[in-house]
Amino acid sequence: MGKLKRRAFLAGAGALAVAGLPGVSRAEGIPAVAGLPPGAPDRRLFQPAEQRFAGYLAILAPMANDIELTDPATYGFMRGGWWRTPAQPFNARVQEHVYTLSWHYANKRPWNPYAGDPALLGRLDAALQHYLELQNPDGSWPEYAPGERGKASSGFGLGYLAKTLANLRQARALPGRRTELEVALRKGIEWYLDPANTVVWDDPFQYSNQAVAGLAGAALTLRLLPDATLSRRLAERQRWVQRWGQSPAGFFYDPRGMDINYNFEVMLPELAEIYALTGNRAMVTMTRKFTDWFGYNLLREPDGSGWLTYYAVSDRTASAAYDDVIPDPDRSNLGSLFVPEVPDLAAFFTTREDRAATRAAWAADPAPVKPLAKQDTSPRIIAHVAYGERLPSRAAKDRAIERLPYLRRKDFAELRRDEVENQDYLYVRKTGYYLGAYFGRRAGGVVKSGTGFLWHPKAGTIIHSQQTTTGCWSTVLNGRPDADGDLVASYDLDGSVATVDYRTADSSVRTELVLAPSVLIRKVTAAPAATEQIPLVLQPEDEVVFTDGTRVPYNESRTVTAAGLVLRRGGAVIRIDWGTARTATLTATTRTYLRDQRRRVHMLRIPHTGVLVTRIEAV
Repeated sequence: MGKLKRRAFLAGAGALAVAGLPGVSRAEGIPAVAGLPPGAPDRRLFQPAEQRFAGYLAILAPMANDIELTDPATYGFMRGGWWRTPAQPFNARVQEHVYTLSWHYANKRPWNPYAGDPALLGRLDAALQHYLELQNPDGSWPEYAPGERGKASSGFGLGYLAKTLANLRQARALPGRRTELEVALRKGIEWYLDPANTVVWDDPFQYSNQAVAGLAGAALTLRLLPDATLSRRLAERQRWVQRWGQSPAGFFYDPRGMDINYNFEVMLPELAEIYALTGNRAMVTMTRKFTDWFGYNLLREPDGSGWLTYYAVSDRTASAAYDDVIPDPDRSNLGSLFVPEVPDLAAFFTTREDRAATRAAWAADPAPVKPLAKQDTSPRIIAHVAYGERLPSRAAKDRAIERLPYLRRKDFAELRRDEVENQDYLYVRKTGYYLGAYFGRRAGGVVKSGTGFLWHPKAGTIIHSQQTTTGCWSTVLNGRPDADGDLVASYDLDGSVATVDYRTADSSVRTELVLAPSVLIRKVTAAPAATEQIPLVLQPEDEVVFTDGTRVPYNESRTVTAAGLVLRRGGAVIRIDWGTARTATLTATTRTYLRDQRRRVHMLRIPHTGVLVTRIEAV
């Protein structure tokens, strides 16, 4: 039977199955899913760990009712742009919310009116039909084009379809569709776990989080559909990921550089799911190595409000800060399963005391539950609930924070090198400051090279490079910052004073960096003229005074002729000195960090004729 005819037939079969049910639409054959009654959901009915379902419950009916039921060519397509782009019928990732529909159908809760709802089941069945028909003959699924063999769409899809199968088994629903799911999942993991599959196991290995998601999905599938041969192949692929998916520097390749967001919020939870399902301690080893790396790249604000991240070298995303307390939904949550095994990881998670407080406040809030916005509806948030969480105590988190490298030690120079990718990550701690820098080949276009951040033990982050050409810490020549290209560097890191000499590939900009105990010196040589660009992070109570006496209030801008400025924050004093009086500007931007939005980027720019020596001193 041809595809169109088969779909038309199944649509008719669905109509027969639900004929006579209340609310049946004769045109569609499957009833609409009823919306929530006024005042629902009642926040007080949710168990604390399941509060994150509330936003999904609020969109369940409109999302289910958007499923295509009238066009035989796209029958079952989850329309409406609820999840993933392109929102096209060929994109299998759009269908991942079959998990969300199946969970609500299969699980009775006081707050869930959709458990056992026949209308929801009928629409889920249609969505599964479309999802399964998108599977390619080799077992893969497409994302960006019809017939494409996608690493992400296939990897994440295995997990959602396996969880959907588990939900349908629990509800004893759709036996025929469950059989089709079993066939599709077997075919899918056979394709995904094949070492000869160069889509997933590419060389060089890219997008580690996507491949690990597929391994997590395969692990769950093999619990539902045991297979000794495929289980051995899964174990072998886990060893392969441990060997090739993590840089010698400690981060996970995404695609071939580091990425704060994908490493912490996606990769780590997927490793945790594998560990929960298989007990494979290689996942713990990888996490311990990553945690060590992460500790150099998250900058703790002394007031305890949270972290700024070294996101200027992130390869894909722009997660520049993390609040100390993150309420649900928190997509990093599952990674906390590693905290008992990797105590240093506790530094980066919300404490269980704080999470309990935010959940109690949520339950007591009289405001209606806010429906999730389209696209911001990741099913991972609720798919991970079943595994639980191991959030640290406040005391355990405090101890882990004290063990951060730049808080535990006051003098070190750590060079993390990835020789395969020619990437150098430099971290230098001196008595008065902590600095991070990046040299070598940029992994992606958003990555910014050179000096990246400057942190002070009392004041917190002072300089914070962004991923933009106008917001990075750099020397701008002919409109282009040197940070926007590969920089060649040499190092002398022994002794009390460290030095780094680096240059652009064409030597048009050269920088000599001297890192002494309380002062950092940058000598820049450019031809013919350039601008020194420094992204200062200022707070409302800061005092900023140029050497000509001009004061610059927070969130204001000034142009002056001066030889430097002094920044006072609490008991800390930071001097930025460029030697002779020059025209300089300090410009407030709209870029703020953390939930309180107190930290605002102000760009300091100092034009010069080709040579500039800048001293940054912590007094």
